[in-house]
Amino acid sequence: MEWPIRKVVHKMFHMRRLLTGLRVLLSPFARVLAPAGIILPLALLSACSPNAGSRGGPIPYETPPTFGAPDAPRASTFGATYRVSTGDMLNITVFRVDALSKDYRVDLAGNIPFPLIGDVPAVGRTTGDIREEIARRLGERYLRNPDVTVAVRESNNNNVTVEGGVRRPGLFPVTGPMTLIQSIAAAGGIDPTQGNARRLAIFRQVQGQRMAAAFDLESIRRGEMPDPEIFPGDIVVVASNNNRGIFQDILQTLPLIALFRPF
Repeated sequence: MEWPIRKVVHKMFHMRRLLTGLRVLLSPFARVLAPAGIILPLALLSACSPNAGSRGGPIPYETPPTFGAPDAPRASTFGATYRVSTGDMLNITVFRVDALSKDYRVDLAGNIPFPLIGDVPAVGRTTGDIREEIARRLGERYLRNPDVTVAVRESNNNNVTVEGGVRRPGLFPVTGPMTLIQSIAAAGGIDPTQGNARRLAIFRQVQGQRMAAAFDLESIRRGEMPDPEIFPGDIVVVASNNNRGIFQDILQTLPLIALFRPF
């Protein structure tokens, strides 16, 4: 019985390679053939392919040539109502106390590690809120009527957002070259109970418009797809069965034949 089984497996392997080749060959003509109703055979090819349902969703996986670097971040203005984010750099000055007066980076937990008083919650608060708490806590034990000023020196334009089916979704700093695999690793990896490693999307601002492209992490790991570069401001979404949101919805609704489009 072993020989017939090996023959069947061998034939299935070659059939898979044939279907993959046909999809690559026909995909450039999908937009032209769609009006004539010839898009159905492409869908049938996908349905016949092994593990066809494991990727899921309509965003294609071919990376468009124009899906490159995002727009340069705009200069930010920081008024009294600005809410601090993870990765922001704050300049905190305590009058006549040089040892405490310097720049502080908001850490991944959303806090400012401040000498003497410990962590100060910062994310989602204004500079006025942070100033009042620091002054109060310093005044309770260390200084009499401390004069504190807080200003935003640098915004969180250096962050990437990772959400969906990962272990630790959130904002992560891009301090140097970063790839998609590295951004997922920063978020603790794919959540094995709900994340789909074969269905990820990068959302990016390009030429004034928000674009999206889909990727298969397993194919990237096997060297079958390139590991795309991640830029500050990118939003990486891992498909998840349990989480819903605007990017998860968009990931499921972009049209089949559009590699990317504004939304």
